[in-house]
Amino acid sequence: MVFTYAAADEAGTEALGVALAALLQPGAVVALCGPLGAGKTRLVQAIAAAAGIVDQEVVSPTFVLIHEYRGRVPIYHFDAYRLRDEDEFLQLGPEEYFEGRGWSLVEWADRVPSCMPVERLEIRIEPTGANSRRFTINGFGGQYEVVVASLENSLRRR
Repeated sequence: MVFTYAAADEAGTEALGVALAALLQPGAVVALCGPLGAGKTRLVQAIAAAAGIVDQEVVSPTFVLIHEYRGRVPIYHFDAYRLRDEDEFLQLGPEEYFEGRGWSLVEWADRVPSCMPVERLEIRIEPTGANSRRFTINGFGGQYEVVVASLENSLRRR
């Protein structure tokens, strides 16, 4: 199941984050892909804000590699950009996070593809203008296909 969502501005990205936060189940894994400056961290901020986490707390984990945030659901924010290979990612112990009750949001997931669970939500972000973005959202596995379908229904009504 694939859904493409066009966000004309940051408010559109925030709407996507709010809608996702309403649909993600405990233990959800979201793989975020896109070039530098695409808005991966901005989408994480929107999801986190909808989960009750102060926006200023959510920053790119590029140098720390993983941030943990506490809101109505724990969020584990990974960044694979600076990793040399998938073995370095595995040293972070992602499977413990992936199997937990929180949401695992992985920036640059396309750099560690074999480390991602088979069942996951994948979001490819493509800048289409200064503040506009195209989000291609793909659900791998039954739970995530339902999320994509529900997300499409929710955002189309907007």
